[in-house]
Amino acid sequence: MRISVIGCGYLGAVHAACMARLGHDVIGLDVDQAKVTSLNAGVPPFYEPDFPELLTSQLAAGRLRFTTDASCIADAQVHFIAVGTPQLAGRNAADLSYVRSAVNTLIEVVGTSAGPAVIAGKSTVPVGTAERIQQICDESGKDLVVVWNPEFLREGFAVQDTLAPDRIVYGLPDDPERAEIGRRCLDECYQELLGDRTPRLLTNHATAELVKVAANSFLATKISFINAMAELCDATGGDVTQLAEAIGYDDRIGRKFLRAGVGFGGGCLPKDIRAFMARAGELGVDQALTFLREVDAINLRQRDKAVEMASKLLGGRFVGHKVAVLGAAFKPNSDDLRDSPALQVAQQIWSRGADLVITDPAAADALRHKRPNLQVVDTVAEAVQDVDVVLLLTEWQEYRELDPVELRNLVRTPNIIDGRNVLEPARWIEAGWNYRGMGRHANRTATPVSL
Repeated sequence: MRISVIGCGYLGAVHAACMARLGHDVIGLDVDQAKVTSLNAGVPPFYEPDFPELLTSQLAAGRLRFTTDASCIADAQVHFIAVGTPQLAGRNAADLSYVRSAVNTLIEVVGTSAGPAVIAGKSTVPVGTAERIQQICDESGKDLVVVWNPEFLREGFAVQDTLAPDRIVYGLPDDPERAEIGRRCLDECYQELLGDRTPRLLTNHATAELVKVAANSFLATKISFINAMAELCDATGGDVTQLAEAIGYDDRIGRKFLRAGVGFGGGCLPKDIRAFMARAGELGVDQALTFLREVDAINLRQRDKAVEMASKLLGGRFVGHKVAVLGAAFKPNSDDLRDSPALQVAQQIWSRGADLVITDPAAADALRHKRPNLQVVDTVAEAVQDVDVVLLLTEWQEYRELDPVELRNLVRTPNIIDGRNVLEPARWIEAGWNYRGMGRHANRTATPVSL
Protein backbone atom coordinates (compact mmCIF):
# COMPACT_ATOMS: atom_id res chain seq x y z
CA MET A 1 0.00 0.00 0.00
CA ARG A 2 0.93 3.66 -0.29
CA ILE A 3 1.01 4.96 3.27
CA SER A 4 1.71 8.34 4.82
CA VAL A 5 2.54 8.97 8.46
CA ILE A 6 2.02 12.52 9.67
CA GLY A 7 4.26 13.37 12.61
CA CYS A 8 7.67 11.69 12.86
CA GLY A 9 8.49 11.70 16.55
CA TYR A 10 8.82 8.57 18.72
CA LEU A 11 5.52 7.15 17.53
CA GLY A 12 5.40 8.29 13.93
CA ALA A 13 8.96 7.52 12.87
CA VAL A 14 8.84 4.03 14.35
CA HIS A 15 5.41 3.34 12.86
CA ALA A 16 6.56 4.52 9.43
CA ALA A 17 9.64 2.29 9.48
CA CYS A 18 7.63 -0.69 10.70
CA MET A 19 5.00 -0.23 7.97
CA ALA A 20 7.84 -0.21 5.44
CA ARG A 21 9.18 -3.38 7.05
CA LEU A 22 5.77 -4.96 6.38
CA GLY A 23 6.27 -4.24 2.68
CA HIS A 24 4.42 -0.97 2.18
CA ASP A 25 5.58 2.19 0.38
CA VAL A 26 5.76 4.74 3.21
CA ILE A 27 6.40 8.45 3.40
CA GLY A 28 6.70 10.29 6.69
CA LEU A 29 5.65 13.94 6.87
CA ASP A 30 6.91 16.37 9.49
CA VAL A 31 7.25 20.15 9.74
CA ASP A 32 10.72 19.91 11.32
CA GLN A 33 13.29 19.99 8.50
CA ALA A 34 16.16 19.02 10.80
CA LYS A 35 14.28 15.92 11.94
CA VAL A 36 13.41 14.96 8.36
CA THR A 37 17.00 15.41 7.21
CA SER A 38 18.27 13.30 10.09
CA LEU A 39 15.77 10.49 9.45
CA ASN A 40 16.52 10.44 5.70
CA ALA A 41 20.22 10.11 6.59
CA GLY A 42 19.42 7.08 8.75
CA VAL A 43 20.17 8.93 11.99
CA PRO A 44 17.30 8.75 14.51
CA PRO A 45 16.72 12.03 16.39
CA PHE A 46 15.92 10.02 19.53
CA TYR A 47 17.16 6.90 21.31
CA GLU A 48 15.15 3.74 20.70
CA PRO A 49 16.66 0.22 20.70
CA ASP A 50 16.52 -1.62 17.34
CA PHE A 51 15.21 1.45 15.53
CA PRO A 52 18.48 2.59 13.88
CA GLU A 53 18.91 -0.77 12.15
CA LEU A 54 15.27 -0.86 11.04
CA LEU A 55 15.43 2.71 9.75
CA THR A 56 18.57 2.22 7.67
CA SER A 57 17.37 -1.09 6.23
CA GLN A 58 14.05 0.35 5.06
CA LEU A 59 15.66 3.49 3.63
CA ALA A 60 18.07 1.29 1.70
CA ALA A 61 15.21 -0.88 0.45
CA GLY A 62 13.56 2.22 -1.03
CA ARG A 63 10.30 1.67 0.81
CA LEU A 64 10.69 4.61 3.22
CA ARG A 65 11.41 8.31 3.02
CA PHE A 66 10.63 11.47 4.96
CA THR A 67 9.64 14.93 3.79
CA THR A 68 8.31 18.32 4.81
CA ASP A 69 6.41 18.68 1.51
CA ALA A 70 2.77 17.79 2.14
CA SER A 71 2.02 17.44 -1.57
CA CYS A 72 4.11 14.26 -1.58
CA ILE A 73 1.49 12.39 0.44
CA ALA A 74 -1.50 13.29 -1.75
CA ASP A 75 -1.85 9.86 -3.38
CA ALA A 76 -1.51 7.73 -0.24
CA GLN A 77 -4.31 5.25 0.42
CA VAL A 78 -4.10 5.60 4.18
CA HIS A 79 -2.80 8.48 6.27
CA PHE A 80 -1.73 7.71 9.83
CA ILE A 81 -1.89 10.68 12.20
CA ALA A 82 0.87 10.26 14.77
CA VAL A 83 1.37 13.81 16.06
CA GLY A 84 1.76 14.75 19.71
CA THR A 85 -1.11 15.69 22.00
CA PRO A 86 0.72 17.37 24.89
CA GLN A 87 -0.90 18.83 27.96
CA LEU A 88 -2.13 22.39 27.53
CA ALA A 89 -0.15 24.94 29.52
CA GLY A 90 -1.85 25.61 32.84
CA ARG A 91 -4.61 23.08 32.17
CA ASN A 92 -5.15 19.31 32.32
CA ALA A 93 -6.72 19.10 28.86
CA ALA A 94 -4.88 17.82 25.79
CA ASP A 95 -3.57 20.22 23.16
CA LEU A 96 -5.16 19.10 19.88
CA SER A 97 -3.63 21.83 17.73
CA TYR A 98 -1.23 19.38 16.04
CA VAL A 99 -4.10 17.03 15.25
CA ARG A 100 -6.12 19.88 13.76
CA SER A 101 -3.12 20.95 11.68
CA ALA A 102 -2.64 17.40 10.37
CA VAL A 103 -6.30 17.14 9.37
CA ASN A 104 -6.21 20.55 7.65
CA THR A 105 -3.13 19.46 5.72
CA LEU A 106 -4.85 16.31 4.52
CA ILE A 107 -7.94 18.21 3.41
CA GLU A 108 -5.71 20.55 1.41
CA VAL A 109 -3.67 17.89 -0.41
CA VAL A 110 -5.88 14.82 -0.79
CA GLY A 111 -7.66 14.63 -4.14
CA THR A 112 -11.29 13.69 -4.82
CA SER A 113 -11.07 11.49 -7.91
CA ALA A 114 -9.18 8.43 -6.70
CA GLY A 115 -11.88 7.12 -4.38
CA PRO A 116 -11.97 7.31 -0.59
CA ALA A 117 -8.75 7.67 1.38
CA VAL A 118 -8.55 6.59 5.00
CA ILE A 119 -7.36 8.70 7.91
CA ALA A 120 -6.15 6.39 10.67
CA GLY A 121 -5.57 8.14 13.96
CA LYS A 122 -2.83 6.77 16.20
CA SER A 123 -2.38 9.77 18.49
CA THR A 124 -3.88 9.56 21.98
CA VAL A 125 -6.86 11.91 21.92
CA PRO A 126 -9.90 12.79 24.03
CA VAL A 127 -12.96 10.68 23.26
CA GLY A 128 -15.04 12.37 20.56
CA THR A 129 -12.07 13.54 18.50
CA ALA A 130 -12.56 11.04 15.65
CA GLU A 131 -16.19 12.03 15.23
CA ARG A 132 -15.24 15.70 15.04
CA ILE A 133 -12.52 14.96 12.46
CA GLN A 134 -15.05 13.06 10.35
CA GLN A 135 -17.42 16.04 10.52
CA ILE A 136 -14.64 18.40 9.39
CA CYS A 137 -13.74 16.11 6.50
CA ASP A 138 -17.38 15.78 5.42
CA GLU A 139 -17.84 19.55 5.53
CA SER A 140 -14.76 19.95 3.31
CA GLY A 141 -16.28 17.81 0.58
CA LYS A 142 -13.29 15.44 0.54
CA ASP A 143 -13.93 11.70 0.46
CA LEU A 144 -12.10 10.74 3.66
CA VAL A 145 -12.99 7.91 6.02
CA VAL A 146 -11.82 8.35 9.61
CA VAL A 147 -10.86 5.34 11.74
CA TRP A 148 -9.03 5.26 15.05
CA ASN A 149 -6.19 2.81 15.49
CA PRO A 150 -4.64 3.49 18.93
CA GLU A 151 -1.01 2.71 19.63
CA PHE A 152 0.18 0.73 22.64
CA LEU A 153 3.91 1.28 22.37
CA ARG A 154 6.35 1.20 25.25
CA GLU A 155 9.38 3.42 24.79
CA GLY A 156 12.37 1.12 24.69
CA PHE A 157 10.26 -1.60 23.04
CA ALA A 158 8.54 0.41 20.31
CA VAL A 159 9.76 -1.66 17.35
CA GLN A 160 8.85 -4.92 19.06
CA ASP A 161 5.43 -3.62 20.10
CA THR A 162 4.65 -2.48 16.54
CA LEU A 163 5.78 -5.63 14.75
CA ALA A 164 4.50 -8.06 17.38
CA PRO A 165 1.58 -6.27 19.09
CA ASP A 166 -0.52 -7.96 21.75
CA ARG A 167 -3.68 -6.58 20.08
CA ILE A 168 -4.77 -4.30 17.25
CA VAL A 169 -7.85 -2.12 17.70
CA TYR A 170 -9.89 -0.58 14.88
CA GLY A 171 -12.29 2.21 15.83
CA LEU A 172 -14.66 2.28 12.86
CA PRO A 173 -17.41 4.69 11.74
CA ASP A 174 -21.03 3.89 12.56
CA ASP A 175 -21.93 3.92 8.87
CA PRO A 176 -21.58 0.28 7.70
CA GLU A 177 -20.23 1.16 4.25
CA ARG A 178 -17.56 3.48 5.61
CA ALA A 179 -16.74 1.02 8.38
CA GLU A 180 -16.12 -1.68 5.77
CA ILE A 181 -13.79 0.65 3.83
CA GLY A 182 -11.82 1.38 6.99
CA ARG A 183 -11.67 -2.27 8.03
CA ARG A 184 -10.43 -3.46 4.64
CA CYS A 185 -7.79 -0.73 4.56
CA LEU A 186 -6.36 -1.54 7.99
CA ASP A 187 -6.55 -5.28 7.32
CA GLU A 188 -4.36 -4.72 4.28
CA CYS A 189 -1.95 -2.57 6.31
CA TYR A 190 -1.59 -5.21 9.01
CA GLN A 191 -2.04 -8.33 6.89
CA GLU A 192 1.27 -9.82 7.97
CA LEU A 193 0.46 -9.31 11.67
CA LEU A 194 -3.12 -10.51 11.74
CA GLY A 195 -4.17 -14.07 12.38
CA ASP A 196 -4.01 -16.37 15.35
CA ARG A 197 -1.08 -14.57 16.95
CA THR A 198 -2.56 -11.05 17.08
CA PRO A 199 -6.15 -10.39 18.21
CA ARG A 200 -8.03 -7.81 16.16
CA LEU A 201 -10.81 -5.90 17.90
CA LEU A 202 -13.42 -3.98 15.91
CA THR A 203 -15.07 -1.16 17.86
CA ASN A 204 -16.67 2.20 17.25
CA HIS A 205 -14.72 5.47 17.37
CA ALA A 206 -15.39 6.23 21.04
CA THR A 207 -14.34 2.81 22.33
CA ALA A 208 -11.07 2.87 20.41
CA GLU A 209 -10.26 6.34 21.74
CA LEU A 210 -11.07 5.22 25.28
CA VAL A 211 -8.99 2.03 25.08
CA LYS A 212 -5.62 3.79 25.19
CA VAL A 213 -6.42 6.26 27.97
CA ALA A 214 -8.18 3.55 29.96
CA ALA A 215 -5.13 1.28 29.67
CA ASN A 216 -2.76 4.06 30.71
CA SER A 217 -5.02 5.05 33.60
CA PHE A 218 -5.11 1.47 34.85
CA LEU A 219 -1.33 1.14 34.70
CA ALA A 220 -0.87 4.49 36.43
CA THR A 221 -3.31 3.40 39.14
CA LYS A 222 -1.41 0.17 39.70
CA ILE A 223 1.90 2.03 40.06
CA SER A 224 0.43 4.59 42.46
CA PHE A 225 -1.25 1.83 44.46
CA ILE A 226 2.03 0.09 45.19
CA ASN A 227 3.65 3.44 45.98
CA ALA A 228 0.85 4.11 48.48
CA MET A 229 1.65 0.73 50.02
CA ALA A 230 5.31 1.82 50.17
CA GLU A 231 4.26 4.82 52.26
CA LEU A 232 2.48 2.47 54.68
CA CYS A 233 5.50 0.19 54.79
CA ASP A 234 7.75 3.12 55.65
CA ALA A 235 5.39 4.05 58.48
CA THR A 236 5.16 0.53 59.87
CA GLY A 237 8.40 -1.28 59.13
CA GLY A 238 6.93 -3.40 56.36
CA ASP A 239 8.77 -4.26 53.14
CA VAL A 240 6.89 -3.27 49.99
CA THR A 241 8.91 -5.58 47.74
CA GLN A 242 7.79 -8.62 49.74
CA LEU A 243 4.26 -7.26 49.88
CA ALA A 244 4.22 -6.82 46.09
CA GLU A 245 5.55 -10.33 45.57
CA ALA A 246 2.88 -11.79 47.82
CA ILE A 247 -0.07 -10.07 46.16
CA GLY A 248 1.44 -10.56 42.70
CA TYR A 249 0.99 -14.32 42.96
CA ASP A 250 -2.74 -13.67 42.71
CA ASP A 251 -3.36 -13.92 38.95
CA ARG A 252 -6.19 -11.42 39.28
CA ILE A 253 -3.56 -8.86 40.27
CA GLY A 254 -0.32 -9.99 38.61
CA ARG A 255 3.23 -8.83 39.24
CA LYS A 256 3.72 -6.29 36.47
CA PHE A 257 3.83 -2.60 37.46
CA LEU A 258 4.03 -3.48 41.15
CA ARG A 259 7.50 -2.10 41.85
CA ALA A 260 7.47 0.87 44.19
CA GLY A 261 9.75 3.79 43.41
CA VAL A 262 9.81 7.45 42.47
CA GLY A 263 6.83 6.95 40.18
CA PHE A 264 5.91 7.16 36.53
CA GLY A 265 6.65 9.91 34.03
CA GLY A 266 7.24 10.38 30.33
CA GLY A 267 5.13 11.83 27.56
CA CYS A 268 2.14 9.52 28.00
CA LEU A 269 0.90 8.40 31.43
CA PRO A 270 0.95 11.73 33.31
CA LYS A 271 -0.63 13.86 30.60
CA ASP A 272 -3.02 11.12 29.50
CA ILE A 273 -4.64 10.65 32.91
CA ARG A 274 -4.95 14.43 33.33
CA ALA A 275 -6.54 14.81 29.89
CA PHE A 276 -8.85 11.88 30.72
CA MET A 277 -10.04 13.70 33.84
CA ALA A 278 -10.49 16.94 31.91
CA ARG A 279 -12.56 15.25 29.22
CA ALA A 280 -14.71 13.49 31.82
CA GLY A 281 -15.45 16.91 33.28
CA GLU A 282 -16.48 18.24 29.88
CA LEU A 283 -18.83 15.28 29.50
CA GLY A 284 -20.36 15.83 32.93
CA VAL A 285 -19.05 12.57 34.39
CA ASP A 286 -16.00 13.92 36.24
CA GLN A 287 -16.92 11.98 39.40
CA ALA A 288 -16.21 8.74 37.54
CA LEU A 289 -12.51 9.61 37.42
CA THR A 290 -11.92 11.47 40.68
CA PHE A 291 -9.73 8.58 41.84
CA LEU A 292 -7.19 9.59 39.17
CA ARG A 293 -6.53 12.82 41.06
CA GLU A 294 -5.15 10.78 43.94
CA VAL A 295 -3.26 8.54 41.52
CA ASP A 296 -1.57 11.67 40.15
CA ALA A 297 -0.99 13.10 43.64
CA ILE A 298 0.61 9.90 44.95
CA ASN A 299 2.88 9.80 41.92
CA LEU A 300 4.08 13.37 42.40
CA ARG A 301 4.47 12.81 46.15
CA GLN A 302 7.01 10.06 45.50
CA ARG A 303 9.33 12.57 43.87
CA ASP A 304 9.16 14.85 46.90
CA LYS A 305 9.72 11.84 49.13
CA ALA A 306 13.01 11.01 47.39
CA VAL A 307 14.21 14.58 47.90
CA GLU A 308 13.32 14.47 51.60
CA MET A 309 15.03 11.10 52.04
CA ALA A 310 18.22 12.59 50.64
CA SER A 311 17.86 15.67 52.83
CA LYS A 312 17.47 13.54 55.94
CA LEU A 313 20.61 11.56 55.13
CA LEU A 314 22.48 14.87 54.84
CA GLY A 315 21.31 16.24 58.17
CA GLY A 316 18.44 18.30 56.81
CA ARG A 317 20.32 20.52 54.35
CA PHE A 318 21.86 20.20 50.92
CA VAL A 319 24.13 23.23 51.05
CA GLY A 320 27.76 22.10 51.40
CA HIS A 321 27.04 18.57 50.21
CA LYS A 322 27.70 16.85 46.91
CA VAL A 323 24.96 14.66 45.44
CA ALA A 324 25.02 12.22 42.52
CA VAL A 325 21.91 11.30 40.53
CA LEU A 326 22.10 8.20 38.36
CA GLY A 327 19.56 8.48 35.57
CA ALA A 328 17.78 11.37 33.89
CA ALA A 329 15.40 9.74 31.38
CA PHE A 330 11.97 8.81 32.69
CA LYS A 331 12.70 5.12 32.05
CA PRO A 332 15.62 2.96 30.87
CA ASN A 333 16.27 2.30 27.18
CA SER A 334 15.06 5.80 26.33
CA ASP A 335 16.44 9.33 26.17
CA ASP A 336 13.02 10.86 26.83
CA LEU A 337 13.19 13.58 29.50
CA ARG A 338 9.51 14.56 29.39
CA ASP A 339 8.04 14.70 32.90
CA SER A 340 10.93 12.58 34.17
CA PRO A 341 10.78 11.85 37.93
CA ALA A 342 14.57 11.53 37.98
CA LEU A 343 15.09 14.92 36.41
CA GLN A 344 12.54 16.62 38.65
CA VAL A 345 14.17 15.17 41.77
CA ALA A 346 17.58 16.29 40.55
CA GLN A 347 16.30 19.78 39.80
CA GLN A 348 14.75 20.09 43.27
CA ILE A 349 17.94 18.99 45.00
CA TRP A 350 20.01 21.40 42.91
CA SER A 351 17.62 24.26 43.66
CA ARG A 352 18.05 23.62 47.39
CA GLY A 353 21.76 24.28 47.18
CA ALA A 354 23.43 20.92 46.60
CA ASP A 355 26.51 20.49 44.44
CA LEU A 356 24.68 18.10 42.11
CA VAL A 357 26.11 15.85 39.40
CA ILE A 358 23.87 13.81 37.10
CA THR A 359 24.52 11.15 34.46
CA ASP A 360 22.52 9.02 32.03
CA PRO A 361 23.70 6.53 29.36
CA ALA A 362 21.41 7.88 26.63
CA ALA A 363 20.04 11.24 27.71
CA ALA A 364 23.21 13.12 28.70
CA ASP A 365 23.47 15.22 25.54
CA ALA A 366 19.76 16.08 25.54
CA LEU A 367 20.02 16.95 29.23
CA ARG A 368 22.90 19.35 28.65
CA HIS A 369 20.72 21.18 26.16
CA LYS A 370 17.54 21.07 28.25
CA ARG A 371 19.07 21.85 31.66
CA PRO A 372 22.31 23.80 31.12
CA ASN A 373 22.28 24.72 34.81
CA LEU A 374 22.98 21.12 35.82
CA GLN A 375 26.41 19.48 35.88
CA VAL A 376 26.11 16.52 33.52
CA VAL A 377 28.81 13.87 33.18
CA ASP A 378 29.10 10.77 31.03
CA THR A 379 30.03 8.03 33.50
CA VAL A 380 29.00 6.76 36.90
CA ALA A 381 32.57 7.07 38.16
CA GLU A 382 32.61 10.79 37.35
CA ALA A 383 29.20 11.29 38.91
CA VAL A 384 29.89 9.65 42.27
CA GLN A 385 33.38 10.98 42.89
CA ASP A 386 33.51 12.38 46.45
CA VAL A 387 29.73 12.62 46.84
CA ASP A 388 27.77 12.40 50.08
CA VAL A 389 24.72 10.60 48.71
CA VAL A 390 23.90 8.69 45.53
CA LEU A 391 20.36 8.49 44.16
CA LEU A 392 19.57 5.75 41.62
CA LEU A 393 16.48 7.12 39.85
CA THR A 394 16.38 5.44 36.41
CA GLU A 395 16.80 1.67 36.43
CA TRP A 396 19.30 1.26 33.61
CA GLN A 397 20.74 -2.26 33.62
CA GLU A 398 24.26 -0.94 34.12
CA TYR A 399 23.12 0.77 37.33
CA ARG A 400 21.42 -2.38 38.58
CA GLU A 401 24.75 -4.20 38.13
CA LEU A 402 26.96 -1.66 39.93
CA ASP A 403 29.59 -3.09 42.26
CA PRO A 404 28.96 -1.61 45.74
CA VAL A 405 32.54 -2.32 46.86
CA GLU A 406 34.05 -0.55 43.87
CA LEU A 407 31.66 2.37 44.22
CA ARG A 408 32.36 2.64 47.95
CA ASN A 409 35.95 3.61 47.16
CA LEU A 410 34.83 6.59 45.07
CA VAL A 411 32.29 8.34 47.29
CA ARG A 412 32.93 10.53 50.31
CA THR A 413 30.00 9.22 52.34
CA PRO A 414 28.40 5.85 51.46
CA ASN A 415 24.72 6.84 51.38
CA ILE A 416 22.54 5.44 48.61
CA ILE A 417 18.85 5.90 47.83
CA ASP A 418 17.49 3.17 45.61
CA GLY A 419 14.65 5.11 44.01
CA ARG A 420 13.59 2.14 41.88
CA ASN A 421 14.04 -0.71 44.38
CA VAL A 422 16.27 -2.64 41.98
CA LEU A 423 19.35 -3.16 44.15
CA GLU A 424 19.97 -5.98 46.63
CA PRO A 425 19.98 -4.20 50.03
CA ALA A 426 22.00 -6.89 51.84
CA ARG A 427 24.79 -6.69 49.26
CA TRP A 428 25.09 -2.91 49.61
CA ILE A 429 24.81 -2.91 53.39
CA GLU A 430 27.52 -5.60 53.60
CA ALA A 431 29.77 -3.35 51.49
CA GLY A 432 29.39 -0.57 54.06
CA TRP A 433 26.60 1.49 52.49
CA ASN A 434 23.77 3.21 54.30
CA TYR A 435 21.01 1.88 52.04
CA ARG A 436 17.54 3.39 51.70
CA GLY A 437 14.83 2.04 49.40
CA MET A 438 11.27 3.11 48.77
CA GLY A 439 9.12 1.36 51.35
CA ARG A 440 11.67 -1.27 52.32
CA HIS A 441 13.99 -1.85 55.26
CA ALA A 442 12.62 1.07 57.24
CA ASN A 443 14.31 1.83 60.57
CA ARG A 444 11.20 1.41 62.67
CA THR A 445 8.57 -1.13 63.59
CA ALA A 446 4.84 -0.80 63.65
CA THR A 447 3.21 1.05 66.52
CA PRO A 448 1.36 -1.61 68.53
CA VAL A 449 -2.41 -1.47 68.33
CA SER A 450 -4.67 -1.40 71.38
CA LEU A 451 -6.35 -4.71 72.11
